[in-house]
Amino acid sequence: MNRAAAAWLARWGMAAVALAAGLLAAACGSGGLYGGGSSGGTTSAAPSSPAASPTSALCQDAAALRASLNKLKNVNVGMGTGDEIKSDAADVKENLNAVIAQSHGELQAQTTALKTALTKLQGAASTLSSTPSASAVSGVVGALRGVASSGSSLLAALSKKCPSASA
Repeated sequence: MNRAAAAWLARWGMAAVALAAGLLAAACGSGGLYGGGSSGGTTSAAPSSPAASPTSALCQDAAALRASLNKLKNVNVGMGTGDEIKSDAADVKENLNAVIAQSHGELQAQTTALKTALTKLQGAASTLSSTPSASAVSGVVGALRGVASSGSSLLAALSKKCPSASA
């Protein structure tokens, strides 16, 4: 193996380790990646809002959103995963749109933040697909952290209406 190839492999090895450490830190942070920990943010839902039935459409959509966020969280970021990440982000966006429709604007700050984070992630994943590089991987990892943070905030707000939204 020549020196250039060895250096290239070493850089990718370090990038993979850094990525794994970042994802582990995000997953094990305050309340878990999408857990019920306090987000420190404010919610736009009225504090006296009654809890919805666990079988209500909002709670079912919240559960679907949580599942799609978890699937996105568990993707292994690397060369050749841009299309998978874009697909998983599209699933999250579809489930988010269902939550938006059922929440009737009560969670606008959180839903807008997640939509924005998903748009950034899809852009970073497109870059990874078209121009694979260490910086593209890093961009996706950063964008995933944004999705994790805003997803966690939204799920925490949803848990006031649907206790099963944050487990």
